[in-house]
Amino acid sequence: MDRMFRVLGFWTGIFTVMFFLGDMPKTSMLFLAQTGVFVLLSYLKLSERMYMYVFGAYLTIFFAGFTYYTNFLMPLGGGH
Repeated sequence: MDRMFRVLGFWTGIFTVMFFLGDMPKTSMLFLAQTGVFVLLSYLKLSERMYMYVFGAYLTIFFAGFTYYTNFLMPLGGGH
């Protein structure tokens, strides 16, 4: 399970670079922070159950934040 968190760190790192090259610095920093957290967690050698709890908490926070953003902060029409 620790390897899967390294894989998540790798892909969020790829997204970090892509967002940075796409001139989206705030999003890039958000994904850089996620990359650091995933890589750090992968080296903690937690039990598989704990990794599942951590991932479940991550998904819960992400979906709550994404729902809040799309309902209350995102401009209508995609900002066009």
